[in-house]
Amino acid sequence: MQHPHFTRRQTLQIAASLAAGAALPSFAQSGWPKDKAITFIVPFTAGSGTDVMARTVAEKLGPLLGAQIVIDNKTGAGGTVGAALVAKAPADGYTLLIHSSGHVVNPALYPKLSYDTLKDFDGVSPLASLPNVIVVAPNKGYKDVADLVAKAKAQPGQLNYASAGNGSATHMNAEKFRVAAGIQAQHVPYRGTPEALTETASGRIDWFFAPLVSALPLIQSGRLQALAVSTAARSPLLPQVPSITEAGFASAAYTFWVGMFVTAKTPKAIVQKLHAAVLSVLAMPEVKDRLEKLGATGMPMQQEAFEKYLDEETHSAAQLVKAAGIRIE
Repeated sequence: MQHPHFTRRQTLQIAASLAAGAALPSFAQSGWPKDKAITFIVPFTAGSGTDVMARTVAEKLGPLLGAQIVIDNKTGAGGTVGAALVAKAPADGYTLLIHSSGHVVNPALYPKLSYDTLKDFDGVSPLASLPNVIVVAPNKGYKDVADLVAKAKAQPGQLNYASAGNGSATHMNAEKFRVAAGIQAQHVPYRGTPEALTETASGRIDWFFAPLVSALPLIQSGRLQALAVSTAARSPLLPQVPSITEAGFASAAYTFWVGMFVTAKTPKAIVQKLHAAVLSVLAMPEVKDRLEKLGATGMPMQQEAFEKYLDEETHSAAQLVKAAGIRIE
């Protein structure tokens, strides 16, 4: 597996030989896909948690389908720029969206979206859930989450926190924490996770709920200090770091997931083929091992169940946006 920090647009070369698809030859048959590359639109920067998941799956999915997969990072506006491109793409299965849990938040944040999050997309499958981790610069001197909260309460509105963009999963995680902790602070959105991590490590940002997969190297090198992981349980990759629940803020627990979507009205046969192929990829021992090393957990789910999950998550996100009083100008 290549290092997650790639160029903005990089083609993953896929071997379309019979040997590559020998384990599951039914996926590489005549019909779709045929003589045309499949594009994964990733609406966040290279090196983000969503991007890393997209590349992890694409590396194995291409050979199964007998196709070339291209990763295209189309960033901006909390992932809505990339999502809009897929919403308007031909419903032929050649342009897919790899988005995060921030996808279901955007309807509440951007009332004038050019697409309908639930009606203009069909969910193919969740790919994995990844814990976020609240990180700070070591020189900030925060002992733990309680200490950070105490200082934020002592200086209402003076501290700041980063996100990978308005409406991103990192933004929603921070807002859920802010509401649970009862603090006021300034939100500073960036174009993506790498930029937010750099600014947090520099000390210009007080805290950032970063995808663990992206933050781990900086934590291990000592450039960032981890205060807690966002999930209810600890991460095996940071066994010494408490969960947000253990830190005393159970209602702030947040799951950051990544999923695959197609343009609505894509032929059911294509969606079903994609769904089955994704589940096969996620079941591969080498992919399971890769996910484990990323701190990610597979989310095997039937396509119909994923659609129901998306509907529930969209309504839940709308409630969080209202509770947090979030407004995007």
